[in-house]
Amino acid sequence: MKLTTLLTSAAMALGLATAAFAAGHEKTKVGFVYVGPVGDGGWTYEHNKGRLAVEEEFGDAVETVFVENVPEGPDAERVMTQMALDGADLIFTTSFGYMDPTINVAKKFPDVKFEHATGYKRADNVSTYSARFYEGRAIQGHIAGKMTKSNIVGYIGSYPIPEVIRGINSAFIHARKANPDVQFKIVWAYTWFDPAKEADAAKVLIEQGADVVLQHTDSTAPQAAAQEAGNVITFGQASDMAQYAPMPRVSSIIDDWAPYYIARTKAVMEGTWESTDTWDGIGAGMVGIGEITDAVPADVKAEALALKESIASGAYHPFTGPINKQDGSVWLADGEVADDGTLAGMNFYVEGIEGDIPQ
Repeated sequence: MKLTTLLTSAAMALGLATAAFAAGHEKTKVGFVYVGPVGDGGWTYEHNKGRLAVEEEFGDAVETVFVENVPEGPDAERVMTQMALDGADLIFTTSFGYMDPTINVAKKFPDVKFEHATGYKRADNVSTYSARFYEGRAIQGHIAGKMTKSNIVGYIGSYPIPEVIRGINSAFIHARKANPDVQFKIVWAYTWFDPAKEADAAKVLIEQGADVVLQHTDSTAPQAAAQEAGNVITFGQASDMAQYAPMPRVSSIIDDWAPYYIARTKAVMEGTWESTDTWDGIGAGMVGIGEITDAVPADVKAEALALKESIASGAYHPFTGPINKQDGSVWLADGEVADDGTLAGMNFYVEGIEGDIPQ
């Protein structure tokens, strides 16, 4: 009798353990690899908002994990590998330099789905996604061209990759349309997130006469440098950075990853996930334009909002000819629109930008 009771108890315990194990594995585990800290106020902050939106959407059906401040390179591969070993079903790798590490780790874990931000290499279990930031740069460029008094606009570049070069070109084209006398001065910071380097870059540009500073780096340090200098306007990068409004931050580009992260997580949960490439902009809501403050004259604000609407509706493309390359050769004829392939691999400046792209 005692033996039967003991066996029954053991069987029940085993059954409960198995049920608990099964229940634990019903949760979809989603990992995020971040190049900066979640409190950067810019790029990583917005990706992390997307992660939190996934938790809010799916509740107990998901578990999310993240690692911040992961350098691009071997460290990234190690972090992704550990996430996969720890049972992640889906891993978002959120910086361009994670491209090769993502591909390498995906080969070792064919049952794990990977999503790489801003890259171009895909595999059966690797998707790519990015936002058309250049659409927002067109609006920033228009405001910059209209508001500069010195006719010098400064631009802090992170790395000389197509995504950043596209943004510089788009901002310059639209600044020149608004003000034919505009010059761009570009400083390369060679970092995505380093507040000290970003502040130094902003100060150098301001010393060179820039009274407008745009950035493709992730911290709010350039905003603080501009605020300290006075009479310099800036734009929030990747996030609203509204704590610096109404001056120096007069508007922003906001990356909204939440709907994409929710949709891709849902696809994994439902077993419908497929390798795709997504490149969305203002129209789809992946690129938002932060409030244009009253520091911007009313007519300029109206023009900027009209430009936003025409881009969002598809009526206007920021890269519409006539546009020449920096050497004066024709790139786009009058009315011709750039194709995505050329934009995705853009490695040249447009006519009027001075200086060389670093190799």
